[in-house]
Amino acid sequence: MSKEFQAPVLGVIGGSGVYDIDGLVNKRWQRVDSPFGEASDELLFGELDGQAMVFLPRHGRGHRIPPSEINFRANIDALKRAGVTDLLSVSAVGSLRADLPPGTFVIVDQFIDRTFAREKSFFGSGLVAHVSMAHPVCSRLGDHLELAARESGIQVARGGTYLVMEGPQFSSRAESQLYRSWNCDVIGMTNMPEAKLAREAELCYATVAMVTDFDCWHPDHDAVTVEAIIKVLLANAEKARGLVKRVAPRLHADGTAANCSCRSALQHALITAPEARDPELMNRLAAVAGRVLGN
Repeated sequence: MSKEFQAPVLGVIGGSGVYDIDGLVNKRWQRVDSPFGEASDELLFGELDGQAMVFLPRHGRGHRIPPSEINFRANIDALKRAGVTDLLSVSAVGSLRADLPPGTFVIVDQFIDRTFAREKSFFGSGLVAHVSMAHPVCSRLGDHLELAARESGIQVARGGTYLVMEGPQFSSRAESQLYRSWNCDVIGMTNMPEAKLAREAELCYATVAMVTDFDCWHPDHDAVTVEAIIKVLLANAEKARGLVKRVAPRLHADGTAANCSCRSALQHALITAPEARDPELMNRLAAVAGRVLGN
C-alpha cells in the first residue's frame, strides 16, 4: 500500500570537505536540539538543484571529536528532526583487499560491528524494540550512488563488508589479518552504531567508504606517509562532492522512495506492551519513532 508522500530530504554525514559543493544555495548553519544530548555540530541546510539537503560534520568542524566520543544518537535524532529521509554516510576507510586501492569508493552492503564503548540503540528499559539489520543499508539509495559514481568517473565497487573497529588506535597486523580471513573488505571507525540508529529512525541509509590507504596487513603499509594519505583524502573529498552533486537530482526524481521498506523498519519492531511503555522515553523518541508511537 502506498505511503503518504514526503518530499525527500538528502542528509550527508561526513567530513567538512564534502560540504563545499558548487551550486548549493540558501545555506545556513542551524543548531538542532536533541533529547539525546549534543550533536557533533550545527547542521548545514541548503538546496542543490531543487533538492533539499542537510549536512552534518560527523567529527565536528575542525575534527574535534574522536570516533568513540561521537554522540551517534544525537546526530541521527537531529537529522531526523531536520526532516532528513535519505542519509548518505561518507567515510574514510582502510582497504583490506589488494584490488581496492587508495582512491576507490566502496558502496558497502554489510557491516561487522566490533565497537564496544558506544550507545547503540534509541530504545531501552521501558520501551524495547528489535529492528532487522540483515540488510543494513538501503539498496535503492545504493543504486543511485552507484550510477552517480560511474557517471562521475569514480572508481567504484558495489558491495562489500565494512569492519567497524572501536579505535582510536588503528588495528594490529594480527587483527588486520583476522579481518581479512573474515572476508571483510574495508575497515573504519565510524559507521557503527550509525547504521543501526539510522535503521531505528526509519531513515534510508547508505555508505560510501572512501579508501585512503591499505590497512597494515599490506607489505607496503609502513612506507605510506602522512602526506600521501592527506593527498588521497583531498582527492576523495573532491570526488565525493561530485558524487553528491550527481546523486541529488536522482533522489529528487525518485518516485519509489515513499514505499521504501527502510521507512517502515519499526512497523513490527516494538515489543513492550502499550500499557507498560515509559512515557518519558516515548517523549524522547518523538522524532525517531513518532510514526509508530502516535506522538
